Amino acid sequence: MPVSVVFISDTHVPKRARDLPGRLWSAIEAADVVLHAGDWVDVALLDELERRAQRLVGVYGNNDHGVLRERLPEVARVELGGVRFAVVHETGDAKNREQRCAARFPDADVLVFGHSHIPWDTTAVTGLRLLNPGSPTDRRRQPFATYLTATADEGRLSEVTLHRLPPRVPGR
Repeated sequence: MPVSVVFISDTHVPKRARDLPGRLWSAIEAADVVLHAGDWVDVALLDELERRAQRLVGVYGNNDHGVLRERLPEVARVELGGVRFAVVHETGDAKNREQRCAARFPDADVLVFGHSHIPWDTTAVTGLRLLNPGSPTDRRRQPFATYLTATADEGRLSEVTLHRLPPRVPGR
């Protein structure tokens, strides 16, 4: 049975935005599973995502402390639709990322990561797919704030789509 997945990271709520964009909340509520690759910043967002998502898998990032580190692991692993996912916040420098991550996560089909706020979709020579959804609230030097969606089914990840969000209105 196909599993719809939303991938997010580096939400930084409420430091970079008061809340997630409405379009993203709609996607979260419609998805079977949400994977969050860290940098929540405040436990209130974790609570709200747990309330609104059908299923949530998350990890803590370098900006997450206290209760977030108590409730979330550094690395999460989950199988969805026959696809083996690993989720982690940081993977280090972009140079040689695929080789390093393939060695660190040999039992995963897809590695979801964050930290850089830069969308990323590559595949290591071992077949490990690396996905970074960017950030839906803090685009940094990227042209758009972003998140990813995909479908996991029969051991394959398909319909991987990078969603660009409209610019935030200052003060919101």
